[in-house]
Amino acid sequence: MQEQIYERVRAFAEKNRIFDACSLVVAGISGGGDSMAMLDLLQRMQKEYGYELRVVHVNHGIRGEEAERDQKLVEKICNDRGICFQAYVYDVPALSVQWKNGLEEAGRKVRKESFCKEMEKADGVDSGRKVIALAHNKNDLAETMLHHLCRGTGLRGLSPMKPRKDGIIRPVLCLERREIDEYLKERQIPCALDSTNLEDEYTRNRIRHHLIPVLESEINERAVSHMTETAELIGQAETYLSEQGKSLAEKARTKEKCFLFEDVFFKKEEILQKYAIREAIEQLAGHCRGLSMLHIKKVIDLYGSRTGTMISLPFAILAERTYEGIRLSVKKKETKKEKNEYRLPVPGEMECMYGKFETKIFAWSDQKICEKKYTKWLDYDKIKYDISVRTRREGDYLIVNSAGQRKKISRCMIDEKIPRELRDEIPLAAVGNEILWLVGGRINERYKITSETKNVLEIKYQGGESNE
Repeated sequence: MQEQIYERVRAFAEKNRIFDACSLVVAGISGGGDSMAMLDLLQRMQKEYGYELRVVHVNHGIRGEEAERDQKLVEKICNDRGICFQAYVYDVPALSVQWKNGLEEAGRKVRKESFCKEMEKADGVDSGRKVIALAHNKNDLAETMLHHLCRGTGLRGLSPMKPRKDGIIRPVLCLERREIDEYLKERQIPCALDSTNLEDEYTRNRIRHHLIPVLESEINERAVSHMTETAELIGQAETYLSEQGKSLAEKARTKEKCFLFEDVFFKKEEILQKYAIREAIEQLAGHCRGLSMLHIKKVIDLYGSRTGTMISLPFAILAERTYEGIRLSVKKKETKKEKNEYRLPVPGEMECMYGKFETKIFAWSDQKICEKKYTKWLDYDKIKYDISVRTRREGDYLIVNSAGQRKKISRCMIDEKIPRELRDEIPLAAVGNEILWLVGGRINERYKITSETKNVLEIKYQGGESNE
């Protein structure tokens, strides 16, 4: 049986080109049966496909000794098999409170962070695809599909997992959980049981423990397989409709970075209208989180309104009924801080509503770096565009470490313990949305003086209206 399962997984990988041009596989291994079976299969296929295999284990700090047991199990298996192992430990309950979200969402966030950290370590790996392997199987897909269906979803939610997408592969998505159990038993692979999977506190567990067994025992024993087959068909339909929607959205794009859906557009099939409008909103917003079919339907219904009618959508997007059709655009904010932006002369002096700024440039020759609160030195050769002085805006960020990690300027202000009422008044030295210096606070790590610096930009600040 184990060889049949191996061949099925291998054929599944070939069909979906999972390992094409793959140089690195970072496998998320929890210690549970699904992930331990995937690890064994990945190692068995490693020689044929030639990728490097690394394991990431995330200890969420939730299950105490049980979590420590799982971590030690995965580490021992990896050491015995000569597989690179890295554990990442987090206090997810505390982070959940700090981030003001649920345990599940906080867990997803730290897992994503762990994979990103491991990928950053892999910069030296030979060129090729670098992927993350997750151990989702047919049962996981069926459970997620039912969960989304009960909550309300479109086609995208009914095909929630792909064998290969966006740098993530799912090599055992072709197997049911019972087949994985058989494989573990025949291969004598040890695994750990997560006690939280036995509880009914989470919706997914209730679907797993109660709904799926009823479907298999009283409706059809192959219910899970049939659902995954249907999900594949739905996924194909979703891909086709998305491509059609993208094509229609591109035709509606204007030079003003907005979308104008003219009268002829609203004569097309309604489902194509929905996909095109969804694509336009996602492009304007830069993501699709929080977008529902209700929002899309509001835009379509707007076509029946009189000219000049407007509705506000999430992500600061405005939909307006015009003479030509429906116009989608990002709202333009007319605020004091956006109007009052000043170009910083380099070198030179400038006095504005935020205070007085003096700049000069000099050659770096290993001097002692200036560490005064209101005088900062930056690597001038790395600054490619004009510097502006203004206050914070949506999208502003600061590079906070040598790895290039970004942090929102609002988060930086919180870390700097700047009172809420002053955060919109603090002057910033900026290049676009990248902040070079939070005046009176930290500077951007990207522009710090190093041994390779040739020319230094000194910025000196004296307070103005914002410091009164």
